[in-house]
Amino acid sequence: MVLAVANQKGGVAKTTTVASLGAALVDLGQRVLVVDLDPQGCLTFSLGHNPDRLDKSVHEVLTGDTAAKDVLLATDDGVTLLPATIDLAGAEALLLMRPGREFTLKRALAPLLDLFDVVVIDCPPSLGVLTLNGLTAAQQVLVPLQCETLAHRGVGQLLRTVSEVQAITNPDLVLLGALPTLYDARTTHSRDVLSDVSDRYDLPVLAPPIPRTVRFAEASASGATVLVGRKNKGAAAYRELAQHLSDHWIDGSDLVTFSPFEGTA
Repeated sequence: MVLAVANQKGGVAKTTTVASLGAALVDLGQRVLVVDLDPQGCLTFSLGHNPDRLDKSVHEVLTGDTAAKDVLLATDDGVTLLPATIDLAGAEALLLMRPGREFTLKRALAPLLDLFDVVVIDCPPSLGVLTLNGLTAAQQVLVPLQCETLAHRGVGQLLRTVSEVQAITNPDLVLLGALPTLYDARTTHSRDVLSDVSDRYDLPVLAPPIPRTVRFAEASASGATVLVGRKNKGAAAYRELAQHLSDHWIDGSDLVTFSPFEGTA
């Protein structure tokens, strides 16, 4: 399974979702590869590697003759990482000049697919060529959505982009739905935002919602995911999400959805 995690809005816990979900899937016995497509390299840093000290990254894979298998890094969480560096910022301009540019990542990942059970792609906060590569390479796409006012701005544009990818470069791409992040169950505001998104875009909202907790920031600063260390509600939520997705992929069971005013369904 190749899963893209995408939202052109920054600060929605996209990278946290990729790292934590990947680690939770490893705990379920899956062989997991995570791909950092963001030039900021936040996923790379949060998994314990300094992007400024890497000689090779996904940039060389996309723009040069470097095989992806020669760039892979191990992490303390058990996931394998295809890292990013700031050099990736120049990749979009180079890719724009190439025919079939949207398929570059898909071709690069093809030799690795037999080595992993799940590949999770951290798309950058934009709708440029790198995100199009992530969506074209993926089988499914998940949209982390911050439970705050104006969080859904741009969701319609992202959904249009997904539709265009389905029509042109990846007809088999499946939109799983929105994943609520930074969720505060004590407020009606978070529930109002999710209800508005669900109604306005007819978009499934997946369960469980990911709670707001300082543990995520602490984990990123330590170079590990929130699953490492003592138990916390953030880790529990991602473990539950990983189990739901694993059941869906393996057994074909329906994904568990979340109704803002009714709870899990």
